[in-house]
Amino acid sequence: MAFKSLILAITIMAVLSSMSHASDPSPLQDFCVAVDDTKNAVFVNGKFCKDPKLVVAEDFFKSGLNMPGNTSNNVGSAVTPVNVDNLPGLNTLGISLARIDYAPYGLNPPHTHPRGTEFLVVLEGTLYVGFVLSNPGPNMKNKLFTKILHPGDVFVFPIGLIHFQFNPGKTQAVAFAGLSSQNAGVITIANAVFGSDPPINDDVLAKAFQIENKVVDYLQSQFWWDNN
Repeated sequence: MAFKSLILAITIMAVLSSMSHASDPSPLQDFCVAVDDTKNAVFVNGKFCKDPKLVVAEDFFKSGLNMPGNTSNNVGSAVTPVNVDNLPGLNTLGISLARIDYAPYGLNPPHTHPRGTEFLVVLEGTLYVGFVLSNPGPNMKNKLFTKILHPGDVFVFPIGLIHFQFNPGKTQAVAFAGLSSQNAGVITIANAVFGSDPPINDDVLAKAFQIENKVVDYLQSQFWWDNN
């Protein structure tokens, strides 16, 4: 019985420990409104804290998410983020938000958020979404999880995993995403690999993708659109 109690205690501690690392570190104060002025400020989570006596309601407010983003681009989607960079009251709170608009057949290309799990809810239209697991064992393929989402449906993309959303319909689609970080970051795979500055060496990419160097040159010559 004592052994089972010990195992249960260790299990609970492991779960609580994993939960504590599920988002940004917990703040040690009520808030820390981000400010660029370093006078009379404290540096926390990559931002300086505004003097609490100078904090106002507007520091915790942002409007405009009722307005659709411009999807007239190469990928047919637009991400409108709300994070610590444009809503300073989010600093140290460990959450952020984004509105995502999709033109018909628009795509939010495969990407990752290195610092946050994403929780997506569809408001309008239909989305084909999915994510790929990290590298498995030898001679095994990365497993893909996909789902067709309709208005009111939700889907979770675990932190750091490559994921995407595609609008297969003939009408616009709209979704909102919550992220478990005040600034989850984004790495769009194609942009990072073929659009880096300076470019990644041709031989590296040719060998990695098992393609000819001229194909690498062609891909690197393309304009890789950033929909964020």
